[in-house]
This record gives sequence, C-alpha cells and structure tokens, in this order.
Amino acid sequence: MDSLARETIVSEIYREGYAKKISLLLALIALLVAASIYSITAGSASVSLEDVGLSLGGALSTLINGILAFFDHFIPCGYRIPVMAPHSDIASVIVVNMRAPRILLAILTGMSLAVAGVVMQGILRNPLVSPFTLGLASASSFGAALMIVMGVYIALPFIPGDSSVVISAFAFGCASMALIYGVSRMRGTSQATLILSGVVIGYIFQAGVLVLKYVSNNEKLKDLVVWLMGGMWSASWDTIIILAPITIFCMAAMWLMAWNLNALAAGDDIAKSLGIRVERLRLLCLFITTLAASSCLAFTGVIGFIGLMAPHICRMLIGNDHRYLIPCSALMGAIILTVSDTFARTIMSPIEIPVGIIMYIIGGVFFLYLILRGKESHIY
Repeated sequence: MDSLARETIVSEIYREGYAKKISLLLALIALLVAASIYSITAGSASVSLEDVGLSLGGALSTLINGILAFFDHFIPCGYRIPVMAPHSDIASVIVVNMRAPRILLAILTGMSLAVAGVVMQGILRNPLVSPFTLGLASASSFGAALMIVMGVYIALPFIPGDSSVVISAFAFGCASMALIYGVSRMRGTSQATLILSGVVIGYIFQAGVLVLKYVSNNEKLKDLVVWLMGGMWSASWDTIIILAPITIFCMAAMWLMAWNLNALAAGDDIAKSLGIRVERLRLLCLFITTLAASSCLAFTGVIGFIGLMAPHICRMLIGNDHRYLIPCSALMGAIILTVSDTFARTIMSPIEIPVGIIMYIIGGVFFLYLILRGKESHIY
C-alpha cells in the first residue's frame, strides 16, 4: 500500500471519528433542551407547553421593548413588539420568575462543576480528582457556615445580609486555591503535592465547619445543614446575570487550553519538550477551575459527584481528546444536574428534596456499578 492510500485511509477514519463526536455533542444538546422543557412544565403546578412559550415570549418581548424605549432617546422610532400573555396569569410568574432561572442555574452549575472536574483530572492525571478533592467544597462550606452562624457578629455595613453567605463562600473557595498555590510554590507544583495540599486544606476547613455546627443554636444549625445539602433555592435572574459571564469565560478559557491538556496527558517531559510551561499551566487551570466551581457553589451549596461522574461518562463516549471532552462534559453535567433537580422537586411534591442528596445517591450507585461491572479500565 503506497503512502497516498494510507493517507486516504487515515483521513477517512479521522472524518468518521469527527462526525461521530459532533453527532454525540448535538445529541447531548438536544437531550439538554428536552430535559429543560420537561423541567419547566413539571412541578406542583403543571404548566402547558403553550403557556410556557407565551410566558417566555412575553418576557422576551417586554425586554426588547425596554431596549427599544432606551434607544428612543437617541434615535426615535416608536416601534414596539406586541407582548404575548399566557392563558393563566400565574403561569407567567411560575415560568419566568421561578422555574426558568432555576433551570438556568442548574445548567450553569452542572457545566462549571463538570468542566472543572475534567480539567483538574487532566492537569493532575488522576481520575479521582475533582473540585472537592482539592478542598474547594470544604472551604466554601466553611465560608458559608461562618456567615450563617456568626454573621450577626461579623457583618460588614457595605455587604447586604442576604449576600453575605454567597460572598463569604466564594471568598473562602478562592482562599483555598491561594493556600494550595502557596504550598505548591514552596514544595514544587508536582501532582502529588497539589492533591495532598488540597486534601489537607479540605480537612482543616471541614474541622472549622464542625466547630461552627457545635456552637450554633438550633435555628442556625438547621440553616447550615440545609445549605450544606445543596439546592437551587438561590435561583433568580440576578444570580444568572452574575454567574453566566463567569461560567462562559471559564469554559472558553479551559477549552482554549485543550491542546495543552492533551499534550500534558502524555507526561510532563513530553509536554515540556513541546514548549508547554507545565507548572504555569497547572496553576492557571487550577485558578480558572476554582473560579468556575466556587462561584456556582457559593449560590447552590455543596453538590457532589458532578465533577466525577460527567467526565467518566464522557470518556466512555467520546474519548480523551479535551477538544471534545470539555464541551461533552459540560453538556453531560448540565443534563445530570437538571434532571436530578427536576426529580428532587417533583418526586415528593410539594415537598422539595435537596438536590445534593439526589446527587450523592446517583454518584454512589454509578461508581458502585463501575466497580461491580469490572470497568476500571474505562475510568481514565
């Protein structure tokens, strides 16, 4: 077989593999859209698809008309879009003000945690690494617990009371990254050093959470336990406006580093020979993943297993190429959390189960299945 024929065969195989991966990503997008549509109609008060469309269309028309009214001050046109209204007055409130931001928060959180997990596993070449392994969840939990239990004593006048828990959780999540960075700079940015530093720092912050549980009264203890279970109770359009730019920026930044992550998977020496500054890449990825995960966890509380489950499933489906693995994991994480949150709020309706509990059950069953089926070879 001459070289031209071999090149033709290789090119054909590459095109087939590329088409399969793109088809899988499109299928996941369609599945996410279907899950979102079902989620927005399901609940204690059922809403028809027609009312969902009219409610969202009316809200979008109102937004566009507001923008047009603003530009009328500069270029008068007087044009307005007719505002659609659903058949039921309460449907608009349920869809626009309650369910739509909740679904978007679940999607953004699932994407952030899943991509953070796959990137951390890539830079450390360890399939069991996630944002929680490196102490991020424990640090955010301590920050939230500190404000829930002691907020009345340490509240700052320029921080609104309702925002103090979110700001504190985010700040301590970022602080855990800074501590890991400091330790790794002293000991060198090896994989083992980063993982061990994260585990130790996580235990320290977890001890702080236990102390705050011990000294809190019954009311504060209940609020703290509920936050630690994880849920979408903070969902609002203000939350989405804050999280959406952060999530998009972090995902885009991590996807742009996909080639470097692929090279790093072959080993530090090979990556260095290709001109990649390995230590700098690890620390940059660590900072971006911490920003993505801690910003979401600050609003949702502790939600586990997304950063482990989504990358594992996607490696089975699409392989280890981070150019496809990152978007695939993002979509898979969004699907898992959206479906889990819908299940959590409908299975015992009108009582709502914290989605963190559902994720622990699903994650435990998933990894137990892998172990019993003997699929260790697929874990990485």
